[in-house]
Amino acid sequence: MGRGRLRVLLGAAPGVGKTYTMLEEGARLAAEGRDVVVAVVETHGRSATAKMLGGLEVVPRLSVTHRGVTLSEMDLDAVLERHPDVALVDELAHSNAPGSRHEKRWNDVETLLDAGIDVMTTVNIQHIESLTDVVEQITGARQQETVPDSIVRSADQLEVVDLAPQALRDRLADGRVYPAARIDAALSNYFRLGNLTALRELALLWLADEVDSALTNYRAAHGISNTWEARERVVVALTGGPEGETLLRRGARIAARSAGGHLVAVHVTSQDGLRAAHPGALAAQRVLVESLGGTFHQVVGDDIPAALVDFARGVNATQLVIGVSRRSRLSAALSGPGIGSTVVRASGDIDVHIVTHAAAGGRLSLPKFSGSLTMRRRLLGFGLALVGGPLVTWLLVVLRSDESITSDVLTFQLLVVLVALLGGIWPALFAALLSGLTLDFFFVAPLYTVTVSEPIHLLALALYVVNAVLVSVVVDTAARRSRQARRAAAESELLAMVAGSVLRGQDALQALLARTREAFRLDEVRLVGSGGEVLAEDSSPEPGPFPEPVEGKRVSTGSTSGSVSTVPVGDRAVLELRGPDLAASERRLLGVIAAQIEQALEHRDLSATAQELKPLAVADRMRSALLAAVGHDLRRPLTAATAAVSGLRSTEVELSGADRAELLDTAQESLDTLAELVTDLLDVSRVEAGVLAVSIIPLDIDDVIVPALDELGLGPESVELAVAADDLPPVLADPVLLQRVLVNLLSNAVRFAPAETRIRLSASSFQGRVELRVVDTGPGIPGDRRDEVFVPFQRLGDTDNSTGLGLGLALSKGFVEGMGGTIEAEDTPGGGLTMVVSLPTAPSVTEPGVAGPGIAEPGIAEPSKDSAEEKP
Repeated sequence: MGRGRLRVLLGAAPGVGKTYTMLEEGARLAAEGRDVVVAVVETHGRSATAKMLGGLEVVPRLSVTHRGVTLSEMDLDAVLERHPDVALVDELAHSNAPGSRHEKRWNDVETLLDAGIDVMTTVNIQHIESLTDVVEQITGARQQETVPDSIVRSADQLEVVDLAPQALRDRLADGRVYPAARIDAALSNYFRLGNLTALRELALLWLADEVDSALTNYRAAHGISNTWEARERVVVALTGGPEGETLLRRGARIAARSAGGHLVAVHVTSQDGLRAAHPGALAAQRVLVESLGGTFHQVVGDDIPAALVDFARGVNATQLVIGVSRRSRLSAALSGPGIGSTVVRASGDIDVHIVTHAAAGGRLSLPKFSGSLTMRRRLLGFGLALVGGPLVTWLLVVLRSDESITSDVLTFQLLVVLVALLGGIWPALFAALLSGLTLDFFFVAPLYTVTVSEPIHLLALALYVVNAVLVSVVVDTAARRSRQARRAAAESELLAMVAGSVLRGQDALQALLARTREAFRLDEVRLVGSGGEVLAEDSSPEPGPFPEPVEGKRVSTGSTSGSVSTVPVGDRAVLELRGPDLAASERRLLGVIAAQIEQALEHRDLSATAQELKPLAVADRMRSALLAAVGHDLRRPLTAATAAVSGLRSTEVELSGADRAELLDTAQESLDTLAELVTDLLDVSRVEAGVLAVSIIPLDIDDVIVPALDELGLGPESVELAVAADDLPPVLADPVLLQRVLVNLLSNAVRFAPAETRIRLSASSFQGRVELRVVDTGPGIPGDRRDEVFVPFQRLGDTDNSTGLGLGLALSKGFVEGMGGTIEAEDTPGGGLTMVVSLPTAPSVTEPGVAGPGIAEPGIAEPSKDSAEEKP
């Protein structure tokens, strides 16, 4: 009996329809004659899911008692004894009750599969083990029940049961997912629109990755190395040279010719790091790749053509874009075919585009050949040859005999090998020639002449040279590898130190300069702007005077501390270095640091601009909302007051006492409204003068809710409170402005709520914010017109207030956003409208840049007591 097949239905969140789809598919299989049983299904009280169980055989559950509580679990033994063709097992990530055969339900599923039973099961994306950290960042909740990725990936069939986020929220609001008591909390926490959208994207991307993996595994299992053009994947090879931008744009155009085309850029770094690209150019090209919608990769390999083709095959590339060689014709003739021709020969079925560019062809120059041994070792090698040769000759002459010629040759050969091990190829060649001549002069007849009478002697001399070269190549390669390792370790440590100092929260510019000075043992480092101003600097404890640098050149300081050189930082600044001269490899690292400094400068400028604009943006929102309020509402109370006063003064009509009282009440109400508008105008003048009373302080929610209810005269018969004030952290808000917002929202909710019903005011905290929710069960607002309620004092039908919220929401929106919060309109489950005000929570300890008690936002003046008292 073979192993059963596993089919997994994957969902982005609870309620998308996984269990319903599983039962529907089970019913279809049963109708086709398959033996299908329901091993375990959780309906969660959903009537539609419960109806799908009709007609399917359900295996009774097993009751397990734990600490006095009876729990029902899947009866694994009963399912195994029943041994159906297909078993439906819901909630793969479920943890079994203590005392069960297995700890997890996925262990039960493995047992069923081993018994030859096909299993159809369900799981949500948040339960996949490798994604728990990502899901926690999205939702703020950590999942306790997880499934190993290997279990899900081993499924014979994996499907996503998809549902649009808004459709899922509508299903939740209609009560088809959770009971009514849980709907409000679910909508405001886990089932936020942003959360559901992110989880849906995560599920689809995870499945897409699994499809790519399955395709790769299939090709590997069947020995398929040819490219399958499921979609265009264009790989662009970057050298870090100036031609990179041309190649990337050409590759992007090729990828855009077909639907779903994907751009991939790759840079092959040699293991020794000696052929490394210019870091600034490579960083700029990486940014360009991302702006074109592609991805950037970096691989290591000494055989660049082979590494490039292997990478292209690994990503199933269909097109490969490379640039014309920058080598001159003379260099190509002396050093053999270039990378381009080698890639074309090795590419197979991958189309190769060789793109010309401005840097193609190069100038007339010879290829460079250089070793990796230090000059000191070379000199020691020459010294050993010069000293060892005469010593060996004297010793062998003293011990010479007729039969010693073989040992003489081997002794000189040993000397050549030792010189090669110490000094490399040039000392070894010198020692080989010197040893050959010495052997011929002292030990080969005719003696004491440099005459080669036998051709075999010429062969011996040639063998000396060949042995010297071979040993030297091995020594040079070993020295190169050692140098590579030391260099790579040092560079990695430096870059990690530079990046770490910034990530740990230090000032980016100052941290970069400090790490640069320490790493390169400099006396002083300065960052000078284009106008000559010093943007940042770092120096050793006792630096000398900093001389004026000459761009691109070093300037002597007249001391032993070195000289001054400059490194450009984009086109906005120059990095000035004082200290010892830097090697070429160190200047390459400086290019990387300069690129990071440029990014830090840009980030600092953007942050400064944002801080400068923040008070202006706050003031602008407040001013816009208030002026719109005045423009709309000024006419109506003024007209009403004028009409009432005119009626009182009229002598043509005899007014009764009741009529006069009604006209006086109308005039009083209209004048009160005008007084509120005058207060708004006063706030506008304060905005323009930069002294608007916006005092953001840590505030307990109940300190605002109670006064707002008192102002409106609302009691328990009108408002249901669901506020656990003791469990809520303080919020950062202006108490007066927040009270005005609550008064407005509560009055609107009371106005449009049906008679004999109560509105609901709740508060909850989530991920560093506190949400106030004003819920009514009135007519609500159509979804396509919901945004109109925040148009300055716009009613949904100005003549019929029963179809909308009425006046004031734009003003409330301006106040809330001025306090750093948000206000949104949502559907009330079962009908109606819910207004959600979200405000940031106050930190437990006052942090830099966060307003503390009695401290106004930066750039906004501290309000006076008078201004606070004048707020309505």
